Amino acid sequence: MRRLVEQARRATRQVTDAAYGLPPLVVDSIIALLCYLATIASPVVDGEDTPAMYLFAALSSLPLAWRRRWPVPVTFVTGAATAFLAVNDLIKEVPFGQLVATYTFAALANPAWRAFGIAGTVVGLGISLTPKSNLLPVSATLILFGGAYALGAIARSRRGLIANLEARAEQLAADYAQAASRERERIARDMHDILAHSVSLIVVQAEAGPVVVRRDPARAEQVFDAISEAGRDALTQLRRTLGVLRSEPPSRAPQPGLDAIATLVEQARVAGLPVTLDEAGDRRPIPADTAVAAYRVAQEALTNVVRHAHAGRVDVLLRWSDDALVLEVRDDGRGPSRRPGIAGGHGLIGMRERVAACGGTLETGAVTDGPGFRVHATLPVVESVVPARPHG
Repeated sequence: MRRLVEQARRATRQVTDAAYGLPPLVVDSIIALLCYLATIASPVVDGEDTPAMYLFAALSSLPLAWRRRWPVPVTFVTGAATAFLAVNDLIKEVPFGQLVATYTFAALANPAWRAFGIAGTVVGLGISLTPKSNLLPVSATLILFGGAYALGAIARSRRGLIANLEARAEQLAADYAQAASRERERIARDMHDILAHSVSLIVVQAEAGPVVVRRDPARAEQVFDAISEAGRDALTQLRRTLGVLRSEPPSRAPQPGLDAIATLVEQARVAGLPVTLDEAGDRRPIPADTAVAAYRVAQEALTNVVRHAHAGRVDVLLRWSDDALVLEVRDDGRGPSRRPGIAGGHGLIGMRERVAACGGTLETGAVTDGPGFRVHATLPVVESVVPARPHG
């Protein structure tokens, strides 16, 4: 017995799978034909078949083949034909076609047409349930039509839920792709800043190394120490930046912030660049991304000075106000018109994107009161519950 049940279940599953693979028009045509055969079966067996019965039985069933495309007209045609059959005692017990049509307009029609269809169904049932009608009792008929409409409403709700879930999944996929793109851009900017700054310092000090060895052997040791320190710092920052691309967790070391700007200045001094750092105003709490942006702007600006400016003096200025931090890097070297690639390099673009991401603004260009170049960033100060480090 158990084997027979399992075989029947397997056969049912195969039939269901095959039905899902058929085109909708074929499935609906099969449903329409079955409803037609069920409608004419009892009159034919009882010998009560007439040409009118065959005609109106066809009108009450066969239009179901187009029920998905035109649910409201199909419901109207099948309902009118079913009412004619019932009034003339040509239908036995169950109006199969009209039940399928009721399910269809409940599942596919818009709210206005659904209301119209309900009203039409009530009128049709009122006409059809005559004393001589062979339909089921009123209560059973109402239960059948109410169940058909409820099943259609459930199908409509399920279809809407699936559509919402699909739209949400598409939105989540788009958000993920956008977040991944932003993260790739951030990593690219970080790598550019790290490599450009560290390699520039290493190149400058390495080129000056032979001269320093001959003229000042004691200072040569400092130069080589600065080269190794710049290389180690670059490796550390690259390892932290690239950690997010590997399978292992990234380093927990904090990103460089405002305090690390002093280290940048010191590295530039060791490389032979006369740099001063001046900070005015009371230091305020700022978000971590704003602190990182300030560090990267200072890093890129000093890198450009080392590579292009041939400056005799560089000033790094930090100015705090109630609502903003102003960072300015100013040199007295060659102006922007004589710096190779200064107008279209990725460094200035990266600085501008970092500052804009924090809600700030960036201005770059020639110094107005003399020779040189100026990088001027204004970063908004946001109140934070994290206390600021004391300014020393």
